[in-house]
Amino acid sequence: MNINRELVLGYAPVRRDVFPDPKDAIAQRDPIRARVEEILNRVGNVRLVDIDWLNEEKLLVEHSDVKRVVKHFRQEGVDALFVPHCNFGQEEAVGQLAKALNVPVLLWGPRDVAPKDFLPRPTDTQCGLFASGKALRRYGVPFTYIENCWLDSPALDKGIEDFIRVANVVRCFRGMRIGQICVRPWQFLTVKVNESELLEKFGIEVEPINAVEILGMIDDVLANRKAEIAEVVKDFTCRSDCCAQTQDAMEKMAALQIAFLDLVKKYDLTGIATECWDLFEKNYGVRTCVIMGNLSEMGIPVVCETDIHGVIGAAMATAVARGDSCIFLADITQRHPTNENAELLWHCGPFPRALAKESSHPSLVSWHGQWELMEGDITLCRFDMVETGKYALFADHCHTTEGPVTHGTYVWVEVDDWIKWERKFVEGPYIHHVAGIYGKYAPILKEACKYLNGVVYDCADREIF
Repeated sequence: MNINRELVLGYAPVRRDVFPDPKDAIAQRDPIRARVEEILNRVGNVRLVDIDWLNEEKLLVEHSDVKRVVKHFRQEGVDALFVPHCNFGQEEAVGQLAKALNVPVLLWGPRDVAPKDFLPRPTDTQCGLFASGKALRRYGVPFTYIENCWLDSPALDKGIEDFIRVANVVRCFRGMRIGQICVRPWQFLTVKVNESELLEKFGIEVEPINAVEILGMIDDVLANRKAEIAEVVKDFTCRSDCCAQTQDAMEKMAALQIAFLDLVKKYDLTGIATECWDLFEKNYGVRTCVIMGNLSEMGIPVVCETDIHGVIGAAMATAVARGDSCIFLADITQRHPTNENAELLWHCGPFPRALAKESSHPSLVSWHGQWELMEGDITLCRFDMVETGKYALFADHCHTTEGPVTHGTYVWVEVDDWIKWERKFVEGPYIHHVAGIYGKYAPILKEACKYLNGVVYDCADREIF
């Protein structure tokens, strides 16, 4: 399942049926549409589905038309809904449309021009936004709001782009399919999950893949797909120093990567949680570390130690970035020796090569990546559960900092108050695994949680349970 495939946005501009005069709403319709399309073209990978066919005005006016619009949007597979108000709007129609579609909803309208003399106000858009917001609440529909601003305001650019990211996270979460390869390490009580609850509560499916199946697929690749193996090995050698690896080991790692991609296609998977300690090393003499990073670069989050909740958080982070970056799954391991607010994010070698700091001379050693990650802002993300039915998404920001060199793949990060973070992760409901994504996305993930009934947003400064 392609997390960052084209997002379909239902576009239903609205006006009031009785007042103000329709001519001013109609006059605003095309400039609003042009501005929205300009922003979406810059954001990219979004298809707009409109209601131009509905009437001559190309506007939603009558609540009696809602069923027709719902049918059309469902046929087009809309992932989100945008209802720009061209004047006061029509709160009943907005509420009914949003309720029926059950997708993320964006509410906005442009600023009203100044009143003139004793003439009636021509649009009254802001007043109508208050009404539509109340209607959506009465219908029990969560929604995202962009402040009432001028058409050329940067707030509109940011608001629409952020909403598209929100909608992508929600779509990813609701349709998630996770491949579970083999079982968790017996020591890892912390990665236990409730599969039934994930399915019943969120519609998240876990597809079990036993050792016989994956080993058979790898054996088939090794025996019959030499050319594909050679291409993957070439990619290894072009992007990293592989002098410490044998040709045989690289070919077996390449076969693992091809087999994992075959699993993704076979089961239409969003991501994979895999056993990574014994299964592949005992059968092929290699581990999965490097290929986990490679698949994560492709937008397919693969995490180790059969951490299913880790895949969920990593997939959400992948969705919020929309291809601007790729995730890495890290252990929160130790405090910085001299910086009281810094921490080491580390794992034995699965971080994507695309995130490596070039000066760290990326190399492959014993199937593991060996590099430090590049500088920048990072959002750390963890989806988890404690007690039946209580789920939370932790998302907060940090920034890379200098620290001692270590083995594997790693990055030192700094926050405002590490003790708050440490207490949060020790007291739960989280574990030592976090997904990292370059960029500041915590507010967008917080907004996405509005639409994920049963998932509470959390950060270092909150107390949720």
